[in-house]
Amino acid sequence: MTGAFQASLLDTADTPTLTPLAGTVRRTHLPHGAWIDLRPSWIAGADPLFERLLDAVPWHAGSRRMYDRVVDVPRLLAFYREHDPLPDPLLTAARDALTEHYALELGEPFTTAGLCLYRDHRDSVAWHGDQTGRGATEDTMIAIVSLGTPRPLLLRPRAGDSPTRRFDLGHGDLLVMGGTCQRTWEHAIPKSARPQSPRISIQYRPHNVR
Repeated sequence: MTGAFQASLLDTADTPTLTPLAGTVRRTHLPHGAWIDLRPSWIAGADPLFERLLDAVPWHAGSRRMYDRVVDVPRLLAFYREHDPLPDPLLTAARDALTEHYALELGEPFTTAGLCLYRDHRDSVAWHGDQTGRGATEDTMIAIVSLGTPRPLLLRPRAGDSPTRRFDLGHGDLLVMGGTCQRTWEHAIPKSARPQSPRISIQYRPHNVR
């Protein structure tokens, strides 16, 4: 199902552990009222968590209509609705830590978790904003935890008036998109011309945001 997993050479912790968020998150303000928070290596010892999720999550292939035909989504998926038990206790702890850290800005909890498995360099996600539900009209936050081999997450403004930004995410990195980001910017994980080992992303969202 996937290529060979390439473990981190820098993260030698044996047990996955959340590290502090307070005072460690770096915020970048973007045009049009958007912002990005970045916390590299938020999960220490993230590689064992990657391997647990690879086996424990009921991955499935998605499909979508494109013009006059239905095509496969180029990645595997799993979605946990509000009140669904998450597939690993550390994912629950991460959701709760994010809810606590962003409580004053977000004003509500993170409630859902969407998981994507990028099996190799051919898997990707096209340019988009999370605009199903309230994300189409209201400021919100999407928190992404990346596990496994780093892949670039690209960001570009819908207005085309600012350069594309690139963030290479993997091995326990955290990226949070906030402000108007889902309405005024788009993000993507592109295909790669070179072979890539697998990556898992976990996207935490508030109620009625997809």
